[in-house]
Amino acid sequence: MSWSWDHFMRFLFSEYMLNGVWTTIWLATLAMLIGCTLGVIIAFMKMSRNIAVRTFANTYIWLWRGTPLLVQMVIIYTVLPKVGLKLGVIESAIIALSLHEAAYFAEIVRSGILSVNKGQDDASRALGMTWAQRMRYVIVPQATRIVIPPLGNQFNLMIKTTSLASVISMEELFRRTQQLAQIEFKVLEAYMCAACWYLLMTTIWGQIQKMLEAHYDRPFGPVADAADPKSGKPLGDAAAQV
Repeated sequence: MSWSWDHFMRFLFSEYMLNGVWTTIWLATLAMLIGCTLGVIIAFMKMSRNIAVRTFANTYIWLWRGTPLLVQMVIIYTVLPKVGLKLGVIESAIIALSLHEAAYFAEIVRSGILSVNKGQDDASRALGMTWAQRMRYVIVPQATRIVIPPLGNQFNLMIKTTSLASVISMEELFRRTQQLAQIEFKVLEAYMCAACWYLLMTTIWGQIQKMLEAHYDRPFGPVADAADPKSGKPLGDAAAQV
């Protein structure tokens, strides 16, 4: 199999390929936003004292985490129309990716909230805070630090997972790559272009994730200078934060 740099460069920056890249970006972003919103709701449902609500959340997580996303996507696109619920390719892809992500993010949020020291909740109760106030001002800000890293990893995974939407003819990056390879008969060059674009997108997101983690690792309020136990002199802000 011969390699053609001319075809590789032409594929890499072609409008056809770039449209697929853009579709992958907005599909991953939209599915992640919807999935995270649903995930937060399901996480609180799972922690509910109401057994019916808790059972629903547990069943949802069990079902969507226990079956492959590919199967879920095909069922939504091909089986639901048989029961009168007809969805297009875009709607099916968004729904499948969002519902699948919600099940995973629910467990991330739940574990983040439960990891906050119980004394924080007890102290806020003693101050007379309501449940909503405790969550907003005490629990969630501390849980966010724990949730951000796995959330970033999930979005990184979502960028690559959108390629599964190609099985229902979603015109994202992988589907465009398949069609380009079939038309031009340059399979290696086309798929190497796709790999480069996926690598670029995940690398850029990796840098954004680092900035988010650094932002949420900062202290919540002002920190006083720490003193050297021997000399009594301040160690500076950096040492105090450590």
